[in-house]
Amino acid sequence: MTQTSSGALRALAHEHLPADIAERWLGLLRPGLRLTAAGGDDAVVGQLGGEPRLPRDVEWPVWEGNGPLSFVASVDCAALPQEALDIPFPASGTLSFFYFDGQLDDGETVVDPADAETQAGARIVYVPAGTPADARATPEELDAYPHIPLTAHADLTVAEATHPRIQQAFAPDAEPFEEYEHPVCSEEFTDALWEYNSEVGHQLGGTPQSVQGPVELEVAHGALGPDTDWHDPRLADEAEHWVLLAQFDSDDAADMMWGDMGCLYWLIRRTDLADLRFDRALFTWQCC
Repeated sequence: MTQTSSGALRALAHEHLPADIAERWLGLLRPGLRLTAAGGDDAVVGQLGGEPRLPRDVEWPVWEGNGPLSFVASVDCAALPQEALDIPFPASGTLSFFYFDGQLDDGETVVDPADAETQAGARIVYVPAGTPADARATPEELDAYPHIPLTAHADLTVAEATHPRIQQAFAPDAEPFEEYEHPVCSEEFTDALWEYNSEVGHQLGGTPQSVQGPVELEVAHGALGPDTDWHDPRLADEAEHWVLLAQFDSDDAADMMWGDMGCLYWLIRRTDLADLRFDRALFTWQCC
C-alpha cells in the first residue's frame, strides 16, 4: 500500500475524529488498485476500449434480442501488483468487460441488478493464461471506444458513512442507506474526505467508490430478489458476501459516458471469485 495514501488518511482521520474512532475507522479501509492512463515508463496492466483479445472459439458477447455488447476494458491479471488486494483476485489470465451501452437503442434498455434477465447486458470474459487469443474487431454496428493503455497503483479505498461495514462498526442499529448521528458522519469529516479525493475513477478490488450510495447493497438487493424490502436485515448480511471486482468510470479520453457522469460496477461473491466463476458476477451502475 502506498505510504502517501496511508499517511494522508491517517492524518486526516486524527485531525477530524477522536483518536479511538479514528483508529477504528482506519482499520476499516480496504486496499484497492486504482487504474489510470499509462504514460512514460508506466507498466501497462490493461486497457480501456480498443479491441479485446479473445480465443477463436469464444464468440463476441451478445445480449439475445438486443444485440452485441461494447468492449469496455480488459486487465492482464499477471501484470497487476501482486498481493495488493484482500480478495482472491486471479494471479494470471485476462479479464475483459463488456456492456450493452445504449449505442443500438439510445439507452432505452437498462441492465438492472433487480432484473436477472437484464444481466446478459453486462458480461465478463476470462481467458486463462496460455490460451491462444487474437485481437477481435468490434462488430460493425458498434463504434469502438478509443484505446487507452492503463497502469495500476495500490491505494486505500474509503467507504462512505452509510456503507454497511461503517454502519455496523459505528451505528449497528441504523437503517440501510439512512444517515445517523456520529462523528464519521459529521460535515467536517465528510468534507475533508471529499477534498482528499472526490474522484470515482477506475478501480479493481477494494470498496466501490459510489456515485449514489453503497454499491454492495444494490447488488445484494438484486441477489435476494426485487421484492426484498430495503429494510430487510438480510440485506446487510448478503452485502458482506459481495466484493468489487472492477469499476469503470466515465472517461473523456476514452469517450465513455455512462448516463450522467456515471460508473459501471461488477461485483462477485468471494467464493465465486476464488473459483473463477465470473458467470456468477452481478453488474450495476450509478450516475448523478
